[in-house]
Amino acid sequence: MSPDLPTEALWLLTGAAAFAAGVLNAIAGGGSFLTFPALVFAGVPPLAANATSAMAVSPGYLGSVLGFRSELQSLPRQQLQREVLIAAIGGLIGAGLLLVTPAKVFSGLVPWLLLLATALFAAGPWLARRNAGQGHPAWRLPGLMGVAIYGGYFNGGLGILLMALYTLTGESRLNTVNALKNLNSFVLSLLSVAAFAVAGAIVWPQALWMMALATAGGWAGARLAKRLPVRWVRWLVMLTGLVMSGVFFVRS
Repeated sequence: MSPDLPTEALWLLTGAAAFAAGVLNAIAGGGSFLTFPALVFAGVPPLAANATSAMAVSPGYLGSVLGFRSELQSLPRQQLQREVLIAAIGGLIGAGLLLVTPAKVFSGLVPWLLLLATALFAAGPWLARRNAGQGHPAWRLPGLMGVAIYGGYFNGGLGILLMALYTLTGESRLNTVNALKNLNSFVLSLLSVAAFAVAGAIVWPQALWMMALATAGGWAGARLAKRLPVRWVRWLVMLTGLVMSGVFFVRS
């Protein structure tokens, strides 16, 4: 733990970061950029902080899924089952790659992927109008597989990529995009967290504390996303994407 603040203040810091991360993940993604620095500041080593952060934010996706359950229930059951299965398979492949390959090669691509995803999301409404009445394009499922592999290997910016994918493939309602993003993010996060747990990299006291607050934040964020004007949410998503891209460019 950091010597500059009392233990109680550090627990409050990590808890507040986890709640805010749950809210942000429900609306736009990028919650790990709150939880990871908070854990490092609290004295957790960077590798363990990364693993514990992933564990902390993963239940927040479940809270968001519950918050968007009406949107998910309105979608065809077979579509949901098919896409969840693809997300699970892709996540397993990505997690396997994470365990056997160095992250440096892939991390160099991350800021460019985030910039591309943000640009695609910004162009989403125009592209969705062009695709109106054409149904889901054939590349939607292969695209989901690619994003799922990315998410299993490296979770940063997963929400932005999923929102870009669904916007580009005909989902014109932002709440539906958010619901699908959170559902598949939850599936993927379970897999990455399992890999970290097997590796023994999770600091469990902080993880359990932050999990509870991230779940509450995810539920609150799902409700907030429904009440905010669509334009505000879109601008928040794009701003988050640009900030995340900048952070990754600095780190790479």
